[in-house]
Amino acid sequence: MCYSDDAQVPLPPVVGGAAADQGDITLTAADGTKFMAYYARAAKPTGAGMVVLPDVRGLHHFFKELAQRFAEAGIDSVAIDYFARTAEHDDRSDSFEYMPHVQQTTAESIAADVGAAIDYLRSSEGGAVKSVFTVGFCFGGSNSWNQSAAHPDIAGAIGFYGRPMRSQPFIEQMKAPLQVMVAGADAATTPEQSVDFDRELSDAGVPHEQHVFKDAPHSFFDRTYEQWKDASDEAWRLMLDFVKKHSSPVGARS
Repeated sequence: MCYSDDAQVPLPPVVGGAAADQGDITLTAADGTKFMAYYARAAKPTGAGMVVLPDVRGLHHFFKELAQRFAEAGIDSVAIDYFARTAEHDDRSDSFEYMPHVQQTTAESIAADVGAAIDYLRSSEGGAVKSVFTVGFCFGGSNSWNQSAAHPDIAGAIGFYGRPMRSQPFIEQMKAPLQVMVAGADAATTPEQSVDFDRELSDAGVPHEQHVFKDAPHSFFDRTYEQWKDASDEAWRLMLDFVKKHSSPVGARS
C-alpha cells in the first residue's frame, strides 16, 4: 500500500480559500452497485472537478483529505472506493485486508465507479463542473491513466507511481491528456519502464507530460515526509497547472 493511517496530504497553494462543504456519500454505478465515496465542494469553484482514485486500500482517510485539499484549491472533488462488490464492511484502516478485494477488481468495474463519480460532479449537487479530471496513486495511478480510454471525454488523467504495465493494454484507446508523475527511486517501477511508457504514449499520439521526481521514493507525496516537501510542493504546482491548462473556460458549454 502507499499510505498508512499516519500519512497526511501535503498542503496545496491555497487559491480557492476553503472547502465549502464535505462529507460521506453513496454513489451508484451503471451496473447498480452502490459504493461509498466522499465529496468536497469548493467555496470558490473554478469549474474543474476531480475524481480521486485511491491506492489499494480504497477510500482511506488520506484520500478523503485529498478531496478536501483539491476543494481548497477551487476544484470540486469526489474520492471513491473500489470494493463495494466484495467487501462486507466499510473499514479501510490499516487492519483492512485489501489484497483479496484488489484481486477481484476489473478495469470495467473501476471504470463504472469512476463514471458514477463523473456524473456526480457534472450534476448540480456535485458542482455542475465543466471539466472533470482524475487523479490516482499507485494502483489508482495506473487506473487513473486508464480512464483516458474508458472515459475519453474527461479533461485529463493524473497518476502518481502508477505501473505502466497496467495501462499499456489501453494506450491505443487513450484520448484525454495524461500527467505521469514518476518517483525517481520507486522500487516498483524502474526508470527504464517509465522511459518506455513515455515513448509508447508518444508513438500512439496520446497527449501527455511526464515528470520525474529525482531520488524521491514511492509515496513521497505525504506531509509526514518532510524531506520531500519541495517535491510535494512541485507536484501540487504541476497538478494545478495541468488542470488549468486543460479546463474549459468558466461559462463555456460542456
